[in-house]
Amino acid sequence: MPSATAPLATDPDITRPDSQAVYISYWFVEGADQGRAVLDEIMDVWDSTPRPAGILSFAGYLSTGNDVVLTYAQCTDDSVYRPFTRGLNLPAGPASTDPIEYRLHRDVLIDPTEPAPGAMVAASFDVDGSERQRSIVDAIVANVEGASAEEQAGLIAAHFHLSLDGSRVLNFAEWTDDEAHIEFLGGELSRRSLEIANEMPGVRPLGFRRYHLYRSLAV
Repeated sequence: MPSATAPLATDPDITRPDSQAVYISYWFVEGADQGRAVLDEIMDVWDSTPRPAGILSFAGYLSTGNDVVLTYAQCTDDSVYRPFTRGLNLPAGPASTDPIEYRLHRDVLIDPTEPAPGAMVAASFDVDGSERQRSIVDAIVANVEGASAEEQAGLIAAHFHLSLDGSRVLNFAEWTDDEAHIEFLGGELSRRSLEIANEMPGVRPLGFRRYHLYRSLAV
């Protein structure tokens, strides 16, 4: 039976230099109980299966809306993840996406001395190719880095990932807690970032979800 509460987990080091390929998958669940059960099933399968050396970490998150499970895998290159996961007996019940392959492109480290984040926010953009990927990241990074300390309050770091196919940008951002991110959403930095994305040709904001880490595995 799935556990009612998550075992202790450690947040992945998103900036670790040996992580050269990132894979993100989503499962769409109906409520916290199913979300935790799906996460336990996924993590138990991963934990009980010998993993190749090229897989560095694997983390499972549940959205604060209790409707989406996100998994985040770090690998040394693009040769190990898909062959490994093809042999896993992962949950077949809830709807899910195929893993999306990303490369970590750029980081904004606001306060890396903060303790482990209390919330992770995944904000996504649909874009028209690799040039638009880099353009929107550069524009948002400039906006964040130019903001006042008050506007940045609660943001630990923002990690911009580019999908390998050129169609997506993902900002996987670390926050001190849910409340800090909620306050940010009503502020000028959030408004300016959304305005930049809405006005840039070839870029379409897809929104965000806030997540809490549930379980993780690491080398």
